[in-house]
Amino acid sequence: MASTYYKLEIKNRVKIRTKGSKDLRRNGIIPGILYYAGEQNVNISIDKSVLFRALQSGQRIFEIDQENKKQYTMIKELQYHPVTDEIIHVDLMRVRRSEKMTIPVPLVLIGESIGVKEGGVLLQSLNQVEISCYPTDVPEKIELNIESLELNSARNVGDLEIDIEDVDVITDPSLNIVSVTPPAAEEEVVEEGVDDEMDSDGVETPEKIKGGESSDGSSDDAKAEDS
Repeated sequence: MASTYYKLEIKNRVKIRTKGSKDLRRNGIIPGILYYAGEQNVNISIDKSVLFRALQSGQRIFEIDQENKKQYTMIKELQYHPVTDEIIHVDLMRVRRSEKMTIPVPLVLIGESIGVKEGGVLLQSLNQVEISCYPTDVPEKIELNIESLELNSARNVGDLEIDIEDVDVITDPSLNIVSVTPPAAEEEVVEEGVDDEMDSDGVETPEKIKGGESSDGSSDDAKAEDS
């Protein structure tokens, strides 16, 4: 649970049109918006290096100074350039410490499952869940112990146990988080041999003589008597 918050330095933004935003980006500044429900949006800008360090801090809630007042925000959305994949815009949303908020939190699997030890394959289909909590109670992560997870077994969101007061998981409890399945069976490759009844030139060969019979069905002994 976070007790202190990463301080994010922001500035009010005067250049608000497309040309102004491009000028900011050329100088290593990322334009953005700070908003809160029921209040007027504020145009802001953040130094690119400052934003990157904030993202790398691993925190979800950031402390800012707005009009000489300490406030708390979360990153609601980041927009990326379609070609360079660089951040070109950021949306910050104000949060109040006295009001619950909805926020995604990473899921971390703990331990090695029994099913994996038996040769099964671990499949994690969900790596975060949404929770409802106060900004002061946001956990850095939610852990799920999978040591008892057997082959052909799974764990869903409803199996999570969170012992943090005033923190509620709001993601659908029926959604699968992780499962252990048997390894995929390798298909046996069967090589077909050369047809015994065909010679190397593809010409049908005489039937094999069985019990002394020739190709016309008569025995060698009968031919000898006729002679």
